[in-house]
Amino acid sequence: MTTDQPIELETKRRYLVQFDPKRIPHLFTDVLIIGAGIAGMRAALAIDPSLRVVVATKDQVYNSNSAWAQGGIAGVFDPYDDIANHAADTMTAGKGLCDQVVVDTVVQEASERILELVGIGAQFDEVAGGGIALTQEGGHSHRRVVHALGDATGKEVMRALIDKVRALDNVDIWEKTFTIDLLTQNRECRGALVWNPNHGKTFVWAKQTILATGGAGRLFRETTNPDIATADGQAMAFRAGAVVRDMEFMQFHPTVLYIAGGTRHLVSEAVRGEGAYLRDCHGYRFMSDYDPQLELAPRDVVSRAITRQMEKTRHHCVYLDLSHLPEALVKERFPHIGQVCTDFRLDLAKDLIPVRPGAHYMIGGLKTDLEARTTVPRLYAAGEVTSTGLHGANRLASNSLLEGLVFGLRAGRNASIAAMEESDVFTARTIDSSPKLNGDNVEEPLRLDDMLNSLTSEMWRNVGIERNAADLASALHQVEFWDRYVGSREFSSVAGWELQNMLLVSRLMIRAAMDRHETRGTHSRSDYPVTDPSLARHIELVRAK
Repeated sequence: MTTDQPIELETKRRYLVQFDPKRIPHLFTDVLIIGAGIAGMRAALAIDPSLRVVVATKDQVYNSNSAWAQGGIAGVFDPYDDIANHAADTMTAGKGLCDQVVVDTVVQEASERILELVGIGAQFDEVAGGGIALTQEGGHSHRRVVHALGDATGKEVMRALIDKVRALDNVDIWEKTFTIDLLTQNRECRGALVWNPNHGKTFVWAKQTILATGGAGRLFRETTNPDIATADGQAMAFRAGAVVRDMEFMQFHPTVLYIAGGTRHLVSEAVRGEGAYLRDCHGYRFMSDYDPQLELAPRDVVSRAITRQMEKTRHHCVYLDLSHLPEALVKERFPHIGQVCTDFRLDLAKDLIPVRPGAHYMIGGLKTDLEARTTVPRLYAAGEVTSTGLHGANRLASNSLLEGLVFGLRAGRNASIAAMEESDVFTARTIDSSPKLNGDNVEEPLRLDDMLNSLTSEMWRNVGIERNAADLASALHQVEFWDRYVGSREFSSVAGWELQNMLLVSRLMIRAAMDRHETRGTHSRSDYPVTDPSLARHIELVRAK
């Protein structure tokens, strides 16, 4: 694999507009963790108890992408499976862009990280007679996915992690605290500017900072992600000078419950892993037309197949069929999605369940090394906000929570070591840029909800599952236009800051998609339908100096 020089992209530093630093309170800590999902909480557990830690999360601590995860965590426990198989499946799904060393490291640690969760109280589903129950998902050659509460693995894992972290005397969890931007001095991260509705803005100066802010699924109209997934970490790190990589690779989950007017709900990969069929509106089981692995093909393949079958039939969705499976298995294995279907007067075990693809997991993100270091000194990152080299061009199902555990541990451990090597002399620092004041100019108020709907619709329409040069150019023109009059404004609300972040990351995603002249993994170009071996490279972007 080759990597070109990072492409520079203009952006704005937002946190320096219209404030007086002398009027904003300052707080000092050893380690600042931004984000309270699986990666952030695992990082907190890895930090030496002699150090002070602040975990800042924009919402309630239980509301994270990790907590929404249904499927499970991949790891080798079956005696008929082995680590080499898991690594091979990961490499195959990644379509030539996985880092072999990273893949080998992560899958080697998988069982240990999962058993650590058991040790702190996570209760995974078991088979009769004892032992961890395993299921198989798309792209896996063996049953190796552990799960909890049937189809609510993330909820149980996060319960155990949060309980453990809350019991630590050295960790403070700040809920409802939005991180506006990172603070840098001499291109090193020195903490962050945060905002809380009760206390306003606060400078949090830290010896070391860890980003674990999650994904960017809310960039798209159709998504499995909660409202919090607004690409904040990717945006603030890019503004701070970090290299972001492979931003074109957004994974679209094939099966999202689609009922007009209803909230979108993920229907886990494990449903197909247990044997569910995909049928079109005529009842035809169509996956044999697209891939010999049928419903167990990798997610990118299944998502494109569903999209094309919807186009063929001119129907708004396809259908999952579980009616041939034992009813008791369906009810025991999928209680969460079964209840959601019941709320819509559907029986998961008997009825055809309407589904279509939706944005699910951000594969691209901050470039990190094997020790969770970003390209900005004193800044570590873990989880969905990163591009570690594990997923390549397409994430293998249930490798995401695993990645959060492995790199969350590394981020916390390394940030801890680095912080302990520094003295406890805490002083406010001169940050890189000088404040710029807007004066008394009054700008036309924005309809943020209308702008958000327009952005997500544009991204879904022109930067979605199937892309081409004309649509991408149109999207870039539109998003850059919006960004010109939104990006420079001074907002005083989370909704405004999120919109600025989403516009920036949309630009990054579009630019990267325009530069990849091939179809690879989750990135599908109708005008470049072939995967070109000579283009097996990463696309990196960095802020223009």
